[in-house]
Amino acid sequence: MKRNTPMGRKAAPYLFLAPAMLLFIGLMALPIVYALYLSFRSVKVSGLGLGSGGRTEVWAGLSNYTRSLTDPDFVDSVIRVFTYGIIVVPTMLGLALLFALLLDSGRSRARNFSRLAIFLPYAVPAVISSLLWGFLYLPAVSPFYYLFNKGDLDVPSLLGNDLVIFAISNIAVWGGTGFNMIVIYTALRAIPSEMYEAARIDGATERQIATRIKIPIVIPSLIMTFVFSLIATLQVFAEPTTLRPLSNSISTTWSPLMKVYRDAFIRDDIYSAAATSIIIAAATFILSFGFLRLVGNRAFNQEN
Repeated sequence: MKRNTPMGRKAAPYLFLAPAMLLFIGLMALPIVYALYLSFRSVKVSGLGLGSGGRTEVWAGLSNYTRSLTDPDFVDSVIRVFTYGIIVVPTMLGLALLFALLLDSGRSRARNFSRLAIFLPYAVPAVISSLLWGFLYLPAVSPFYYLFNKGDLDVPSLLGNDLVIFAISNIAVWGGTGFNMIVIYTALRAIPSEMYEAARIDGATERQIATRIKIPIVIPSLIMTFVFSLIATLQVFAEPTTLRPLSNSISTTWSPLMKVYRDAFIRDDIYSAAATSIIIAAATFILSFGFLRLVGNRAFNQEN
């Protein structure tokens, strides 16, 4: 039997990685490079813009970026998403940590069912969950508003101008808490039980064990889930887009990605949309990397 040559053994890992690398280059890297290229281009219209030479693509420099950053719609969408993130991220991570601690408690019952029930909303696609919640928000068809009306309770519409951001935030919290809970719960299950036993022998209560042992140890997991939540917040799109036909309070530029969609597919301005996309990607990278540099090294060093 012919043995594998040293060269063949060295090449084997690259052969296994080749399909994934080709997919990454074709579906991720090249579109990003092309979007970066388009962000520096624009269309020059000659005359009426008709004929073969009526519209030509020219170099635009940083004009698309300047136009995007000074666009009032973009600025307003950033402010809305910032407010949305302040509501969603602390609430979602707080509930995820609470559920993980409750499931890890020795007094918890039906752990498998509870874990599945909390995680299940994450498995529902964002569009479907937005539709389900949207109909629950509509006063005309919602069973909750029917009960409110029967009880002569005057409850404002959650799809109104003042409350629509909380309606969208609720969908994100409902769908994302389960995933973050699983990440934190997995980290809790990796803690040796001897540490808990030693703490109980020293007279520590379950609350003290949770606050002084469990939470400090799972801080790296909290940091990771915070970064995931931050990225998801900056890229919010499906929920407001799905709810938009149900409410006049959600504009076509409610979030930055919705503005990108409007510019690219409604206004046919792919150059401005590409510039805005690059700005969003750069902001996501800077905020995520900056947060990890700020708190990540200290937390992971403590873990080791």
